[in-house]
Amino acid sequence: MTEPSIGAQKRLLLIDDDPNLILLVKDYLEFRGYEVTTAENGREALEILEKEMPEMIICDVMMPEMDGYAFVEQVRKDPRTNWIPVLFLSAKGQSQDRVKGLNTGADVYMVKPFEPEELVSQVEASLKQSGRLLQHQLKLGTNGPKIQVPLDVELTPTETKVVQFVARGMANREIAEAMKVSQRTIESHVSNMLAKTGLHNRTELARWAIESQMA
Repeated sequence: MTEPSIGAQKRLLLIDDDPNLILLVKDYLEFRGYEVTTAENGREALEILEKEMPEMIICDVMMPEMDGYAFVEQVRKDPRTNWIPVLFLSAKGQSQDRVKGLNTGADVYMVKPFEPEELVSQVEASLKQSGRLLQHQLKLGTNGPKIQVPLDVELTPTETKVVQFVARGMANREIAEAMKVSQRTIESHVSNMLAKTGLHNRTELARWAIESQMA
């Protein structure tokens, strides 16, 4: 068996109504070092996103209650989640199906059946690309208009420490490990800071920290 990947320690949200596929993919990804939360359909996944924020979403297309298309449309509309990379899994492999999936908002489209190793490679590539995009946006942001935040915003000492880590491009899981607390605690701090500042996502939060010389 291969060693766990260095792209590990990231939280993924896996959505599929096939329990056998969920079990197979979850086990494989967890062996490679990822933390995997699962949901059976898009509606259940949206409820999970209210409580925790994954670094990436792996989503089946055809599901009951809310299919992958409707789910991704909701994800892309929400400023809290619109930055999250999405990988579609589908039994439909025609070019028009791929085009529809990518146009809906998915970043990667994989056809079932697939090799687990290929899935891991796609996940790792998407996470690396997401990290590069974040760093690029931060660099552009320092040269563009400054982030506007109400003057009376006050962060707690813990929130200040968290936002400094966010500004370094660290994921919630990595921040939690550095501060020796749970990942949900970090997610709660990030959500509180977004509410206080009126900012929309982690990228804006990181820019604000850099511009305010907190990081």
